Amino acid sequence: LHQWDKNGNKINFIVHNIILTVLFENQPEEKGEEEIKRRSVLRKMKSCSSKYDDVFGTRNDLRRQLSQANQMLEETNIARRRLDKLNIDFSKKYAKELLPNEANPPTNTVDFLREVIEELFEYVRQSHDRNEPVLEFHHPMELKGNLDLEVPEGPETLAQILNDCREALKYAVKSGHPRFFNQLSSGMDVVSLAGEWLTSTVNSNMFTYEVSPVFVLMERIVLKRMREIIGWADGEGDGIFAPGGTIANLYAVLAARHKYYPEIKSKGSLAQSQLCMFTSRHAHYSLKSAAHIVGIGTDNCITVETDGIGKMRPDDLKAKISKAKDEGKVPFLVSCTMGTTVVGAFDPITEIADICEEHNLWLHADAAWGGGALMSNKWKHLLDGINRADSVTWNPHKMMGASLQCSAILVKEDGILESCNAMHASYLFQRDKHYDISYDTGDKAIQCGRHVDIFKLWLMWRAKGRVGFEYHMNHMMDLKAHLIKLIKETEGFELVFENPEYVNVCFWYIPPCLRKNAKGPQRDFVVNKVAPFIKAQMMDKGDLMVSYQPLDQYPNFFRMVISNQAATMDDIQFVITRIEELGKTFRLD
Repeated sequence: LHQWDKNGNKINFIVHNIILTVLFENQPEEKGEEEIKRRSVLRKMKSCSSKYDDVFGTRNDLRRQLSQANQMLEETNIARRRLDKLNIDFSKKYAKELLPNEANPPTNTVDFLREVIEELFEYVRQSHDRNEPVLEFHHPMELKGNLDLEVPEGPETLAQILNDCREALKYAVKSGHPRFFNQLSSGMDVVSLAGEWLTSTVNSNMFTYEVSPVFVLMERIVLKRMREIIGWADGEGDGIFAPGGTIANLYAVLAARHKYYPEIKSKGSLAQSQLCMFTSRHAHYSLKSAAHIVGIGTDNCITVETDGIGKMRPDDLKAKISKAKDEGKVPFLVSCTMGTTVVGAFDPITEIADICEEHNLWLHADAAWGGGALMSNKWKHLLDGINRADSVTWNPHKMMGASLQCSAILVKEDGILESCNAMHASYLFQRDKHYDISYDTGDKAIQCGRHVDIFKLWLMWRAKGRVGFEYHMNHMMDLKAHLIKLIKETEGFELVFENPEYVNVCFWYIPPCLRKNAKGPQRDFVVNKVAPFIKAQMMDKGDLMVSYQPLDQYPNFFRMVISNQAATMDDIQFVITRIEELGKTFRLD
């Protein structure tokens, strides 16, 4: 009866008490000594239970007091550390007094790095505090006047260097703040942040196994897992982490061209001067940029029309391919977008794959933004058919929440990246090394030095598991649904697209002075000014960031992107409340 469970609850006692209550109170009315004994035992049992309640309550009170004491102790320790900082005089110390010049024990180095880390800790705390601003906005010349940005001939003191760190953090935009909705990449994953700190400390290069053995192995494992999630059998293929989705898309264009016309690598683009590629009108501009970089020309990155919700139209793709062939051009690639930047639309990749097979074209899937949905069993259907792509761009620094930058290019054909990009520099990629040189990644890349982007992703994947990414994706979609509900319920708000399939929600705020105006070009001319007006005030106020832009025939609208893992339903409500508050001050004059 006196046993407690691991949480300190008197489970056995309570259960036993319930049993006795049932036994004694539910008996038929009886008279005599037996009845009196039963009632007496029950009273004693209830009395005992009351005493245990008193003990249990006292125990909880003591726990609360202990918790409060621990919190006070932690606050005291923080204050003591800050006081210790005040006692360290860096005003006469210089970088030359740090490692590697400092003798053991490296006191100056430790003290300096602790100061920097304290500033970083404070920035992390502020980034998650809704009472702190998202940004402290200043116009360029004003900000330039507030900062000392000149690079001197002689060294500054460590005190000045620490102040420089504080100033940089003071004016930085807190992209990890719960109310930062301005870009596709937002939020702050603390484990990924720790991974980036460690990576910077190691300061390694990803081009060979001999200088980055652990990170090269990690990259292989994670890229294989990503290919498995895409749906390629046994994770077949290859891949590499690239410095952003733009470069990942460039890798895809290079690989596709090399697949069909490998002679261009040595003979140049004149070997096949009429190449052309196709992507949708709402695709990321990096595809046209890639056409420019590889020498195809932006005019030969042919734009395919979209439907009313931003998806590529397969019928127009067919027509554009036929037209290009009639003009003597040579199609070689189609890029479909899985999660467009503005609307969040997913192109119909299965139909597009059928067209590519018919014309023997390389199919690239730009899932830089939408790839995170593959981690959710509930939402991965948005990318059904992506396994038919020949290459995929996937940016974990977007929907998955990894720290910038973390972008992968994945290809179905193993070996094509190296065949396309290898230069076989003998001073790095010796063929007679004493280990398996297939683990050297440098010849797959178009760059030589390559930052370690894998560790922060690997570490956060270990910390979350796939189920953690799935929860994040599902939660973001729940927040999106809540925002749509609020927009539909709140006067003055209008959706640009009624049923967005991803977490991009595009909407207008129509101020009171325009609500009686009929929809049309005249109203649109004024509506086009509303979002920039509100955004300017929003940035001056500093407690929220949401982006805006025009698109096609639509005047400026807000594009709310929900990928921040710190955001809550209350933050979504705050967006509506703040935009409404700022927008009401808009005047026609």
